[in-house]
Amino acid sequence: MELSEEDLALINALQIAPRMSWQDASDVLGVHATTLAARWERLRSAGASWVTAHLIGDPKQMCLAFVDIDCEMHRRAEVTAALAALPEVVTVEEAASNRDLMLTVITPSLEEFSADVVARFKDINGLLKYQTALCTRLHSGGDAWRLNVLDRSQQAALRALAGPEAAGLLPAKTVGPPLPASHLALLPFLSRDGRSTSAEIARALGRHPATVQRQLNRVLASGMLSFRCEVAQKYSGFPVTCQWFANVPAGQHEAAATQLRGLRNVRLSASTTGRTNFVIIMWLHSLAEVMNAELALRQRVPGIELAESVVMLSTVKRVGWMLNPDSTASGAVVVPALGLDAQG
Repeated sequence: MELSEEDLALINALQIAPRMSWQDASDVLGVHATTLAARWERLRSAGASWVTAHLIGDPKQMCLAFVDIDCEMHRRAEVTAALAALPEVVTVEEAASNRDLMLTVITPSLEEFSADVVARFKDINGLLKYQTALCTRLHSGGDAWRLNVLDRSQQAALRALAGPEAAGLLPAKTVGPPLPASHLALLPFLSRDGRSTSAEIARALGRHPATVQRQLNRVLASGMLSFRCEVAQKYSGFPVTCQWFANVPAGQHEAAATQLRGLRNVRLSASTTGRTNFVIIMWLHSLAEVMNAELALRQRVPGIELAESVVMLSTVKRVGWMLNPDSTASGAVVVPALGLDAQG
């Protein structure tokens, strides 16, 4: 399928306000609410776009790791499937470089990454070697990436509608009791469909709708979830993913991150440990844009050293969602582990 300008506008709107009502969307986009609902159902059914929610955890404790994997060539598919089945491994990509796979792993702590995830790596037949870079600060992520097809006034109106709870932008709480199990039971539904309503969840759980509405309101207000509207990369206009391993001078990371926010192609920027100290991921129109992107990086970030660039051949799993070879959502979701601390 091809996405129309109207499709892209709706996706862009949901990137900004993932859980807004169709009536609110209608007011901003100037399209009837029922038309928007039908359009979204078509996009979602085709796997062209989807809304999901993922746990943020306690940023002072959680561990975000970027892991390179080498595996036996004839067992690559088997290794990929085994890694994608792990809830902590939120993203799996096949790389055109000197490593076979690149993973993004999230755990509640470094200790759990070492004790749980790495231990399971060692049990996967055909996995030969892994190398890890730990994130010391996440400057921007895929939930902040936008198509930018809407005008500024529309974007401002949508940001006002989204609110901090809907967009997962509440400041992290340093103290607070974890949410009870009755509330955590809602999370798998929001992972599979970030626009799930209290009525839909209530039917699935066999609970009273009013009870689930109260629970859902508390979950949304907790700041423990980040909602995002994803788009199949093939249909986004940016079908190429490139990741750079870079070195940025000490003390200039925040300034570098500020400059990178001015590049619309950037999907992720993070400070890391390892052979290099900074990671940048972009979505690009074509392979020819890689050199243009590198020039832009050098112009915007004084002193940056680009040690290596890696182009992804395919994305097998993105933020818990299993993808088809054409980058559309397969419908299968590996729900993240509930171990990430949920602060109330």
